[in-house]
Amino acid sequence: MNEISIVGIDLAKHVFQLHAVDVRGHKIFSKLVQRDQLRMVLSQLPPCRVAMEACGSAHYWAREIRALGHETELLPPQAVKPFVLGHKNDARDAAAIAEAAARPATPR
Repeated sequence: MNEISIVGIDLAKHVFQLHAVDVRGHKIFSKLVQRDQLRMVLSQLPPCRVAMEACGSAHYWAREIRALGHETELLPPQAVKPFVLGHKNDARDAAAIAEAAARPATPR
């Protein structure tokens, strides 16, 4: 079953890290995407939940992603931090965002 359920995005200044999982939480892909390529990459995905950590540009990107037909969620950083495994980096942050979004008890 390789249907994407949730895409966690770690937003940064120039590059974004994407981490996609299926309904069981198994990783489908993890990739680094340039800022100008994010819309193109997300437009090629089937409609799914896209989760991001709330930050300065998160509301802008949530509107842009919602316009592509995806459901968006902004998660507070306090809800994501417990799911970061090991030392902090972009790939682990994106995986933690996807994991936190999958949990029903995570505050939104």
